Amino acid sequence: MQVAFIGDIVGRPGRKIIKQNLQKLRDKYNIDLVIANGENASHGFGITVKNADELFKSGIDLITGGNHSWDKKKDMLILLETKPVLRPDNYPKEVAGSGVRIVNIGTEKLAIVNLMGIISMPQVLNPFTHAVALIQQLKDDGIKHIFMDFHAEASAEKRVMMKLLEGKVSAICGTHTHIGTDDLEISDGTFYVTDVGLTGCRDNVIGMDKKVPIAKALTGLGGHFDVPNSCKSIMQIIIVTLDEDGRCCEGLKIKLYDDKEEVISQAIMN
Repeated sequence: MQVAFIGDIVGRPGRKIIKQNLQKLRDKYNIDLVIANGENASHGFGITVKNADELFKSGIDLITGGNHSWDKKKDMLILLETKPVLRPDNYPKEVAGSGVRIVNIGTEKLAIVNLMGIISMPQVLNPFTHAVALIQQLKDDGIKHIFMDFHAEASAEKRVMMKLLEGKVSAICGTHTHIGTDDLEISDGTFYVTDVGLTGCRDNVIGMDKKVPIAKALTGLGGHFDVPNSCKSIMQIIIVTLDEDGRCCEGLKIKLYDDKEEVISQAIMN
């Protein structure tokens, strides 16, 4: 089973480079399913129905979220009801939608899990106790292939999640910081990377125009972050190979630049 994951798509530049390249990558690497974090896909804040449809047409099969999932609340509520779109599962049960989706790939079932950290994030349930119970339930239901998008600010939280679930899930990919860490590893059959990194503008500040972040750093006064209309872009995608028991046997990351330069990193086996 070949599963791909794209971290934090930021605005039109992110959607554009995916549209230009994803189908070619799907064909080249025989990818069965593409998951992407889309909470910044609509001008950096939230996701609209229109932009979600654009991403699905570009070759993405399922969209995960995070703290910006509700920035376009009206659209998000529609997407949660009608499309393969997730929000972090550790929001209170009263919140619309779900953070778990089970899909069929050939004769196997794959569970996609979306969780969010608690440091510098909106109020959610403890992701670690939530994950333990959730993963056990999936295992009890006979699901061996489990992929997690853990959307968290602190790298330590992501590392704790890896050690908590090592050998119990197929892959854990961190999102949210927009800065790729490239610390790819496979340990006891679990693939891990602290943060996949953004897909979008690479020559500003975390995909946003540099002017407001610089002004805030110098004066303490913020403003509205905008996605540049013109920029140098990057697409960052993880591809993992899972065996019949749900264990990751190979993992790589592709960084594709708009000038067509391609950089591939392989996960180390621990």
